[in-house]
Amino acid sequence: MVFHSLFLLQLLLLFSLTTATAKRLHTIPPRLSPIEPRVWLDHPDQNLGESVREDFETFFYNQTLDHFNYRHESYDTFPQKYLINSKYWGGSDTDCSAPIFVYLGAEAPINGSLDTIGFLVDTAVHFKSLLAYVEHRYYGESIPFGDEAFKNASTLGYFNSAQAIADYAEIIIDIKKTFQAENAPVIVIGGSYGGMLASWLRLKYPHIALGALASSAPVLYFDDITPQDGFYSIVSKGFREASETCYQTIRESWDVIDEVASKPDGLSELSERFNTCATLASAAVLKTHLIEMYISAAQYNAPPTYPVNKVCGGIDGGGFGDDVLAKIFGGLVAYKGNGPCYVNAPAYQSALPGGWSWQRCSEMVMPFGFGKDSMFQPKPFDIEAYIERCKQTYGVPPRVDWVTSYYGGHNISLVLQRFGSNIIYSNGLRDPYSIGGVLRSISDTIVAVNAVNGSHCLDLRFANQYDPHWLVDQRNSEINIIQEWIDEYYHDARCSTKSHI
Repeated sequence: MVFHSLFLLQLLLLFSLTTATAKRLHTIPPRLSPIEPRVWLDHPDQNLGESVREDFETFFYNQTLDHFNYRHESYDTFPQKYLINSKYWGGSDTDCSAPIFVYLGAEAPINGSLDTIGFLVDTAVHFKSLLAYVEHRYYGESIPFGDEAFKNASTLGYFNSAQAIADYAEIIIDIKKTFQAENAPVIVIGGSYGGMLASWLRLKYPHIALGALASSAPVLYFDDITPQDGFYSIVSKGFREASETCYQTIRESWDVIDEVASKPDGLSELSERFNTCATLASAAVLKTHLIEMYISAAQYNAPPTYPVNKVCGGIDGGGFGDDVLAKIFGGLVAYKGNGPCYVNAPAYQSALPGGWSWQRCSEMVMPFGFGKDSMFQPKPFDIEAYIERCKQTYGVPPRVDWVTSYYGGHNISLVLQRFGSNIIYSNGLRDPYSIGGVLRSISDTIVAVNAVNGSHCLDLRFANQYDPHWLVDQRNSEINIIQEWIDEYYHDARCSTKSHI
């Protein structure tokens, strides 16, 4: 699966920042993609995007390299990919056209979103909307400088969220001109990092987007606004709710791994016990792999598969033995399925730094630490070590406070109540990136819609027969709010023709 390969690639890029040497374990920056890794065969009814691919037409926009400078090289351009689905569109009108829904691509090629991000397609008939899916610069086929793009900070310097949002604004304007729909209301939609972009675009370019649906957008995970151990606390809570014995086994396993690794042939023993693809260079490699498995299972703990339950079923089942390491290996097999080997897969060895790794080393600095009450070994976020690793990798230090300086975040309720409008921050309260416990309804038009048992970006997936009632209610709430925005827009614009409403 292409996204399984992408997931492995992203892990390597993250590991380059989290393991300065193989001898020391650092906290792992989780992935933000709304698309879960394909580590087992999903339920067939969960992947509905293949049937709608034929409804999309691919375009490339001649995008400006640098929107914020007037140097000669800033006027260079690159082809930026986007896809259009006009199957359900109500058409254009002199005064007010049918709405346009724009999905903002995040840290992955945009084509993969067609298979999984179904909210726009599911609601297109209701809204009679034109659908656009736009790829983020430096991902997929939208890469400036070609093979030189990730060479150094000189070419990567144009790779940031502000440039990306400006890209989206330009493309939206061009789409409206192309479809003669200059007066169409636009709703931007994104998940996780893309959800941050959606909310920020609405705030920075209110003349472009009428509203934004920001699904699982961790806009408050900067500058210690959210406690450093917040993410891993929710991960731990999910496992503890699934099985207390599973949770305790995981907590105990770290010391057991360290104890075995300290023996003369300890790494060989661990390699054998966990059937690794290559001999472990350190215990940190194994522990990092397991931590990533646990956080991924928790982040995408969605029906009908519920990967946390899968992992805990393997750990508690005792199918490989009764000792701690055997139980942990049982959880690994349950999560990934039977395979020739686990950990240290060859795919981890070939990639160069880039993509999300660069973004984390420039502006997306999220301080994640292991708290003493989590199922992981306590370790605070070490900002100095983080900065040093980024400097070693790219030659430049991260701008730690830039996101909150440019987009805000501190005192967000007070600030947005005074000037913001038409943003939905949707969350699942079991999602480690949930801000539901921090961000409540700010005003009538900036709301947090929270699904009690929801996982990461679950509301953006295609609806199917396995959706629980709380997920159906979540989506209906979002649809009703967006409908109110559009109705008010048409009312204020005094549309003469309303056949598309």
